[in-house]
Amino acid sequence: MKEDLSNIKIWKRIAQIAGVFAFIISMLLIVNYAQYKRIDPVETELINSLVERLNENPEDNQLREQIRTVDLLARKAYFTSQWQVRTGGYLLLLSIAVLVIAMQIIKSKSLLEVVVTDKEDSFFEQKNARKWISISGIILVATALTFAFLTHNELSEEFSNAGLTGTENIVLVTTEQSESEVEELIVNEEIIEEPEVVEAKEPIEVESKPEEIKVEKVKSKTESAQVETKEIVEEKATPKVEKKLAEFPSEEEIFNNHPSFRGPGGNGISYRKNIPISWDVESGQNIIWKLEIPLHGYNSPIIWENKIFLSGANSAQREVYCIDRNSGKILWTGEVKNISGSPATSPKVTDDTGQAAPSLTTDGRRVYAIFANGDIIAFDMDGNQLWARNLGSAGNHYGHSSSLMLYQNVLIVQYDIKKSPRILGLEISTGKTLWETPRKVKVSWASPVVVNTGNKTEVLLVADPIVSSYDPLTGKENWNVDCIFGEVGPSAGYADGVVFAVNEYAILVAIKIGETPEILWESDEYLSDVPSPVATSELLFMATSYGVVVCYNAKTGEIYWESEYDNGFYSSPMMVDGKIYLIDMQGIMHIFKADKEFALVGESELGETCMTSPAFTDGKIYIRGNKHLFCIGE
Repeated sequence: MKEDLSNIKIWKRIAQIAGVFAFIISMLLIVNYAQYKRIDPVETELINSLVERLNENPEDNQLREQIRTVDLLARKAYFTSQWQVRTGGYLLLLSIAVLVIAMQIIKSKSLLEVVVTDKEDSFFEQKNARKWISISGIILVATALTFAFLTHNELSEEFSNAGLTGTENIVLVTTEQSESEVEELIVNEEIIEEPEVVEAKEPIEVESKPEEIKVEKVKSKTESAQVETKEIVEEKATPKVEKKLAEFPSEEEIFNNHPSFRGPGGNGISYRKNIPISWDVESGQNIIWKLEIPLHGYNSPIIWENKIFLSGANSAQREVYCIDRNSGKILWTGEVKNISGSPATSPKVTDDTGQAAPSLTTDGRRVYAIFANGDIIAFDMDGNQLWARNLGSAGNHYGHSSSLMLYQNVLIVQYDIKKSPRILGLEISTGKTLWETPRKVKVSWASPVVVNTGNKTEVLLVADPIVSSYDPLTGKENWNVDCIFGEVGPSAGYADGVVFAVNEYAILVAIKIGETPEILWESDEYLSDVPSPVATSELLFMATSYGVVVCYNAKTGEIYWESEYDNGFYSSPMMVDGKIYLIDMQGIMHIFKADKEFALVGESELGETCMTSPAFTDGKIYIRGNKHLFCIGE
């Protein structure tokens, strides 16, 4: 009995201490939030005002150094505040856990006859007192945790808003650096805060791992701190700090690359310059390199900076290839296997489609691929698999060929299959479905096109019986026009507020978009079943599988010229550097001016058959033939 009484007293004392500790921590967290709302620890307004001044006078190096110093101190304040909030939250949760455990032990071991005579701890046994103390404690703890959460989040947001514009070339420390790394960059805070003037008779040496740095003379402690901070940041931080990429690329980055089928947005236009107009495979003229691709595929090359991406597949294997665009060497091969939900056997496909017809897409952070069996996968730029899933077998006759497209953080998949046709938006970092919109259409082999139509960005899709537009961030349909039919293969074209859609044995249609989209003109004379159209504000260019190339007036449908060739086209015409590049099925590239009068610029043979569309960088063109990938440049 005495031993039980002693144990109960100990646990009651532990409960009391834990309760008092929890109360103190809760009050500190609440007070900390109130102080944060009253005083900005990050000095956001100060940093932003200094940055604005620097933008007005970018040559002011003294101001630049002042921003650097203030920024480092702000980061110190940020990390300190975040550490305090996190530590306080953890301590509060720990004390509550100890309190709950102690109370449970007291309850299980309590002896009524002993407890009733224990006047010192009688408040534990008074039912009403315990009830109101518990309720008050819960409210206090919940309030404290809520304020801790708000402080942590609002402080992060406040910090990210400090100097967002104009500081990229000023501060060499990233927000992702740890507190310890920032500590290394800050030279004694007391020196910075005390502008006491001293004379330095001897040179002052500052140690740095990369090399020894010497500062000959320092007039004040403040100037000393600024000089030392600058030298340490430049010598220690620069070599190890990598550029932090945004979540998704800017429009400028996209236009500077060839990230998807038919270039940026999939609209058939490249913005590169100095593209070669002649080459000869037999003699090697202008052939920089060629590479045999291990597995066959009809997808077109995509490019991000110095990396080219392709895929290949057969009934047993599926692979993604990353190729150095300067050397032509395969940097890595990503195997696509063991994906949950993937069918045991590959679907039946025709020879002119295959298991790897859809082109990949990339945002420079990841590369994404999809195959005929519904497997979709993402790798990082070094070949590490990030996520994979199966969307369900397409089951399309011929096979699946709709290429992937990106907009901001959304991977767009046109999945117009026999059963449950739909368009999906997947989260780029996880592959999870952000939105999914059912479509009342038949099977389509066309690919999505993303364009800015002036007031908004739209995803354009073509499938029997409609040409339609969707919001890329929500999947909501903007509009549709019932105007197409048949087994649709060509993707849409767009220029100057007009959408162009075509299908063989159907129609070529120009749709003027706006509040109420309307058909501008139609034609049934020359129709394409695979190549997609490309347009400017004045001209529309289109190729057919039976070998005819046509130039139209984009606004009226008048035919300016037509040119007939011996071989048909599966490749889509690409507009680049004021010219149209169009390769036929026998691998002959036809180059002509993007003009209303036909003017042939050149013709060159690849030496093997070709069904894909070319990709471009400045001074070079990349073409995937039936067996090889070619790099062509002068």
